[in-house]
Amino acid sequence: MALKRPKGPAGTLVVLEHRSQILKDNPLGDPHVRKLGVWLPPQYDGAGGRRFPVLYDLVGFTGSGLSHTSWKPFGDNVPERAARLIREQKMGPAIIVFPDCFTALGGNQYVNAPAIGHYADYLTREIIPFVDREFRTLAGREHRGCFGKSSGGYGAMIHGMKYAKHWGAIANHSGDAHFDFVYWADWPNTLNELTKYRRPKRRPGRYDARRESGRRGLAEGRDDGRIRRFLEHVWKKEKVSTAEGHCIMNLCMAATYDPDPKAPLGFRVPFNLETGELIAERWRRWRRHDPINLVARYRDALRSLRGIYIDCGWRDQYHIHYGSRILSQRLAAAGVRHTYEEFDDNHSDIDYRMDVSLPFLYRALKP
Repeated sequence: MALKRPKGPAGTLVVLEHRSQILKDNPLGDPHVRKLGVWLPPQYDGAGGRRFPVLYDLVGFTGSGLSHTSWKPFGDNVPERAARLIREQKMGPAIIVFPDCFTALGGNQYVNAPAIGHYADYLTREIIPFVDREFRTLAGREHRGCFGKSSGGYGAMIHGMKYAKHWGAIANHSGDAHFDFVYWADWPNTLNELTKYRRPKRRPGRYDARRESGRRGLAEGRDDGRIRRFLEHVWKKEKVSTAEGHCIMNLCMAATYDPDPKAPLGFRVPFNLETGELIAERWRRWRRHDPINLVARYRDALRSLRGIYIDCGWRDQYHIHYGSRILSQRLAAAGVRHTYEEFDDNHSDIDYRMDVSLPFLYRALKP
């Protein structure tokens, strides 16, 4: 912990309003007019026609882009960190973009999900061209990168696979991987939370497990009304409990990985809401989105990147370090050059790791 004493030029944060056509009429009714933060390095002013590499900050679940520009006690927000790293000559000047991809389900994974919205298209087809028009960017994939932590790290990794024509380098801090570890363990808690919204409410006494587990499509991963009632409840609240937060996160992942327009709420869940029994076909759909299972398919795209940086704390409370190790192992087996580092910490409050990733990205993307 250090006393906060910013020194030197801080650059300029510009906040614009962007009207999205892609997010218009999205399934959750989220706003399509959004604030977009763009940080310009101190060297931007007075630089004439000079153009700069661009980094896109994909924040983690429950975050929004502008949250990374807010004041932080004892530490740097992202603009302050970048300004310091430039001043210390650890990286050169770059533009940093802070998109807002928050949703009513607490966020998204920066992919196109019919039950949530087409956020990959929002970034690549709208925000990137918008930023390139409005600012002096080096408007080519070889000078554009993205980075993020947790869901943002997952997003960066997936964009490096599926949308490599837009990105030259990526940095993935503790990004979701190895779903069998990351998500599975918390589903019992999610089911317990959803049980509070079961109808009829439970009563002590005899329980017909066969009848209850098969009612109203539960064996197919459909909502029997409890998910809808849970969401209606939390959407009315200002303060969400830890259990509720984890529950809405798992529902967001279900909406991302297993959308079904014919199902209630537009998605299915991978466990029987009554018995907790795994629904194998539903879980297979989740695993298709797991980065560790996508390396071979997107090997050529990953090889085309100028830099891939991955790190994770070896005490990550969501066990993501195991997935990160498998991901690194499979990248190496596929002949994909990358840097993988581990550090002595957990999943929380690890922005200081950007002292490593931002210079890495700049070196990969500099003109």
